[in-house]
Amino acid sequence: MQSPLALLLALALSSPLAALAAADAHGHSQAAPHKLELNAGKKWGTDDALRQAMSTIHTSVQQTLPAAHSGKATVADYDAFGKGVTAQITYIVENCKLDPKADEQLHIIVANLMNGAEAAEGKHGEQKRAAGVVEVAQAANAYGKHFDHAGWKSIKLPH
Repeated sequence: MQSPLALLLALALSSPLAALAAADAHGHSQAAPHKLELNAGKKWGTDDALRQAMSTIHTSVQQTLPAAHSGKATVADYDAFGKGVTAQITYIVENCKLDPKADEQLHIIVANLMNGAEAAEGKHGEQKRAAGVVEVAQAANAYGKHFDHAGWKSIKLPH
């Protein structure tokens, strides 16, 4: 029998919607919220694992977004980006320990990160690869607005 964490990881990697549904399998009694919210007007707490993974994703977006926006990113660039983001999501799922309400909010970010990573890898069609990088950037920016991560800088998005 699989552990709840292994089940959550498998679901998170298979589908962003399944990642949200996995909250129940992960021991949450309530369904994950559909809209990001602050914690009574304040940012949610983070831990070292989450900050490390999100910093790595931030760096990857900063490196890939200009080439994606200018049409110069290659299939290999997009595939590497998507795989890298997925690896960081796996790290978050395996190592991040937040309080349940913060974790529920994080599920929304993770679902958006996964959807963007999948799109960047061409799983939503070849024409959606650049949009996938933008989606990951938007999810990273949402993370920065809702989670306490000292020194976090928003990613400038193309117009």
